[in-house]
Amino acid sequence: MADVKITAQTRTEFGKGAARRTRRAGRVPAVLYGHGSDPVHLSFDTVEFAAVMRENGRNAVLTVAGAGTPQLALTKSVVRDPIKGFIEHVDLVIVRRGEKVQVEVPVVTIGDAASGTLVFQNTDTLTIEADAMDIPDEISVVIDGAEIGTQFLAGDIRLPDGSELASDAEILVVNVTEAPTEDAMEEEIDAEGAGVEEDASEDEAESSESGSDAEASGSDSDGESSDSSDES
Repeated sequence: MADVKITAQTRTEFGKGAARRTRRAGRVPAVLYGHGSDPVHLSFDTVEFAAVMRENGRNAVLTVAGAGTPQLALTKSVVRDPIKGFIEHVDLVIVRRGEKVQVEVPVVTIGDAASGTLVFQNTDTLTIEADAMDIPDEISVVIDGAEIGTQFLAGDIRLPDGSELASDAEILVVNVTEAPTEDAMEEEIDAEGAGVEEDASEDEAESSESGSDAEASGSDSDGESSDSSDES
């Protein structure tokens, strides 16, 4: 993985209000730290940084210039707005060439399992240890022809050369199960439908009983009112 050069500006304002002003100015707030250095508060052009993430993935290694001595840094954390999706903040950690780092790498499946199967991917990422300059873009799990009952654990997956598994080796990554038959699906739909009808009937019965109780209560009240009037 080649490092990407990007220019930053230093920030002198901190806090939520300052971060909002930075974003309104078209820049992404960031902090750079690691290897015993004091944290440095930076900002990047929003469009440029988004393009870097899009083209180089979540584990992009950047050469950060414009804030003193250029630093080689790994994108440790990218926080996005949960609704609009724009980048709110970035954490960068300083790395050295030849250094081993732990990163989360996406897992993808390749191929098609055997006929009559249903494939569940239980884990979207695995944590590995790799050279900072040779982080894989993804981890491939070949499921071609996998039969019912086949399970792929983290420890069973072949990792890219130079990478070592840091996640628990017993984590279930992909599970191949039997696909439900058309008859089984129809039976399930019929059973769910019967349950809905039964619930509706119970609700109607309860509503009817409530109405009867209300009428009886109203009759009693009328009688009491009449008695009261007579007494007065």
